[in-house]
Amino acid sequence: MQNSRSKILIVEDEAAIRQMVCLSLNQAGYHCIEAADTQEAQTKIVAEIPDLILLDWMLPGVSGVEYARRLRREKLTQNLPIIMLTARTEEEDKIRGLDSGADDYITKPFSTRELLARVKALLRRVSPLSAETLLEVEGLSLDPVTHRVTADGKTLTLGPTEFRLLHFFMSHPERVHTRERLLNGVWGDNVYVEERTVDVHIRRLRKILIPSGHERLIQTVRGAGYRFSAQS
Repeated sequence: MQNSRSKILIVEDEAAIRQMVCLSLNQAGYHCIEAADTQEAQTKIVAEIPDLILLDWMLPGVSGVEYARRLRREKLTQNLPIIMLTARTEEEDKIRGLDSGADDYITKPFSTRELLARVKALLRRVSPLSAETLLEVEGLSLDPVTHRVTADGKTLTLGPTEFRLLHFFMSHPERVHTRERLLNGVWGDNVYVEERTVDVHIRRLRKILIPSGHERLIQTVRGAGYRFSAQS
């Protein structure tokens, strides 16, 4: 997915911020698409699916948080990478943004250098994986080639970060992984993401796996981190 002309949609009602971001993205070799609200964003998405969306939290009408939830519910956009732009700095607000379906967040004011680093990192980790062997554990199956996950034959819908997280777990079973190790393995080195973010995405992944009973495979190791294991 990641290349010099990856399409980035920025949904931001403040024209000055929107223009500043687009200028930076264009200079970095990306193709920037602009929208001032969620209605305009939806029109742009239907016309041309972007590779990533920069979504402001506070928007007129429908908020960025609610729109992120809508995007995750729609088949067309359920895997669309989302970075939330927010002036909210409280941890609870950041977690709420991630819970809405966002893969990452940037707190305003932000530098263009940080913005580009996060865009590059997210595009890199959601890019198609190289051909690998199908992974399967007790009826839970993950195909890196087709990006398809099934539980007892039923297809599961995972966001891009949850897919990468599950892929990492299934590729490294029976080991205890610290949050730092998971950040490096799933989010990548030199990415400014807090360790608490790992807990949020693991909670989301477990929720998806609950109906089939596979959430038990992701075990919390108190004081150490997490382990993916078929053993109780």
